[in-house]
Amino acid sequence: MPARLRLPLLLAVVGCTMVLYAPSPRAQQGLPAPTYIPQTQFDTGQNIVPVYEGWIRNPDGTFDFVFGYFNRNFTEDLAVPAGPDNVVDPGGPDRGQPTYFLPRRQSRLFRVRVPKDWGQKVLTWSITVNGRTEKAYADLRAVEEINEKIMQSGGNSLPFEPGNENPNKPPSITVAPVAAASVSLPATLIATVTDDGLPQPRAVPQAPPAATGNRPQGQANSGGGQVNSGGAAQLNGAGRGRGQGSQSRLNVRWLQYGGPARVTFNPSGAAPVTNDTARVTVGFTKPGTYKLVATATDGQLSTRADLTVTVR
Repeated sequence: MPARLRLPLLLAVVGCTMVLYAPSPRAQQGLPAPTYIPQTQFDTGQNIVPVYEGWIRNPDGTFDFVFGYFNRNFTEDLAVPAGPDNVVDPGGPDRGQPTYFLPRRQSRLFRVRVPKDWGQKVLTWSITVNGRTEKAYADLRAVEEINEKIMQSGGNSLPFEPGNENPNKPPSITVAPVAAASVSLPATLIATVTDDGLPQPRAVPQAPPAATGNRPQGQANSGGGQVNSGGAAQLNGAGRGRGQGSQSRLNVRWLQYGGPARVTFNPSGAAPVTNDTARVTVGFTKPGTYKLVATATDGQLSTRADLTVTVR
């Protein structure tokens, strides 16, 4: 190519490149592209998606299908009684599924047992909320098989060498029946929990010895910890649980499984187990029959117990 033609051609290519890569007016103003759709969070008005979690092989040859759900709402919980809008087929509509749905994801909540000759049949859980129907389909595909350890560990795999049994056993839990409950008076839920002491409780760091000097005994040191009469700091969790200077992981959490209206637990989170007992109060706003679930955990494995409360 003659030299006199190369320079104009090079300038033309550079000019086109500058046009192609020039920032748009929206980008220059810091605005997102017109096709950008930000994630939208809906507090109410969304649907509920049933979730098939897998199946468990029972010693007697039967099978358990395991389900959870995903309530797409961020704040709205919904009561959906067993019936046309909340049905498990075949054998439904009521196969023990939840009838009260808390916001967001709730995993591995209930099981449906099917006979040993189930074969290739499909079990369906269908939920209709806010005009939209969602379904979960359960079958015995090999890739969907899970076991009790997955259920007890919350879906986590436990770090143990092949061939070695996990020495930890899940806690056992029983809940006392509630003799009488009313809208006007909160009820007390009492769970009795026993455990094998594994995994070992976490050690709680002790504060350094109090400095000697003119400071009166029992006065707080510079670390801000409360000093007892012996001069050692009493930190949160110290002296509780399964041994002095350790913090127990053993606790109980309550979850609402059914009922006509939301209940209120106090405390709302984990209730510590003290002397094999965890106590929680629960308040009701409407009369009716409520199903509650208590889950005891040692920080690694868990066990649940169900409770039905009639509120007058």
